[in-house]
Amino acid sequence: MMAKKDYYDVLGIGRSADEKEIKRAYRKLAKKYHPDTNPGDKQAEQKFKEVTEAYNVLSDAEKKKLYDQYGFAAFEEGFGKNDSYQEYHFTGGDMGDMGDIFGDFFGDMFHRDGGGNFHFHNDSFRQKGADAHADIQISFDEAVAGCDKVFRLQDESGKTSSVQVHIPAGIDEGQSVRLKGKGASGSGSGENGDLFLKVHIMPKPGYERKGNDVYVTVNIPYVTAVLGGEAVVPTLTGKVSCKIAAGTQSGSKIRLKNKGIPSMKNPAHKGDEYIIIQIEVPKHLTPEERQKLMEYDKACKAHGHGGNVA
Repeated sequence: MMAKKDYYDVLGIGRSADEKEIKRAYRKLAKKYHPDTNPGDKQAEQKFKEVTEAYNVLSDAEKKKLYDQYGFAAFEEGFGKNDSYQEYHFTGGDMGDMGDIFGDFFGDMFHRDGGGNFHFHNDSFRQKGADAHADIQISFDEAVAGCDKVFRLQDESGKTSSVQVHIPAGIDEGQSVRLKGKGASGSGSGENGDLFLKVHIMPKPGYERKGNDVYVTVNIPYVTAVLGGEAVVPTLTGKVSCKIAAGTQSGSKIRLKNKGIPSMKNPAHKGDEYIIIQIEVPKHLTPEERQKLMEYDKACKAHGHGGNVA
């Protein structure tokens, strides 16, 4: 059997500690390790027993005197005229000021009967159920516009259930939707825990999201890039015609204000869309097209602009 730990060490106090110090140390540790604040934690339960046992001895002047003089031997069976030490169980005349202590941090969980014994108020043990967590997957467009969906979830025991979820417009990768009261059941009259659904968004070809802004790559003809014109480009709400300035270079960005993703906090506020220009280079030329390009190349060289056609 493991040797008992010195009662003063258990409470974290010195041997010269007075009544107030002993009580204060016990309050702190009893609150920390109480089984009702650490459900299912065997280690915390054992700690609670240790600090309660230590307090029961050190808070009693006669027992403390015996302990200081003889240690644990003072409470062993057959020692002098003392009865064997009994572990404290919240009942009996040795409670002292335990009612005051527990009243401080457990409120009305305890009451004393006419005989001086303490009892629990069962209705006072209200503990919220544990929160649950799960992952869900939605499309890029569902994240942008928001939606209502039904998901089938499976718990650790293998049981499946359906939940209806509102996905707010503008939700981003990794954010969670909270379903109040859909977690584990509470104990006593405690409320249920919540269910947190972590959102994962499927990619959409051609679109890249950065915060509430969206980036789209658009290919335009070489001639349009040189001479300028218009290009039809996709947006989150449909295709629009976009003006292309003469001399536009590959990799240039064109900003379409308020064509991005809505803010979750205020859907009226939207990010922007950025069109990234890629210039299409012809792969197959007719003899006439090639001749025209060679003439263009020759003219560029004549004007000192350089040329690229062999």
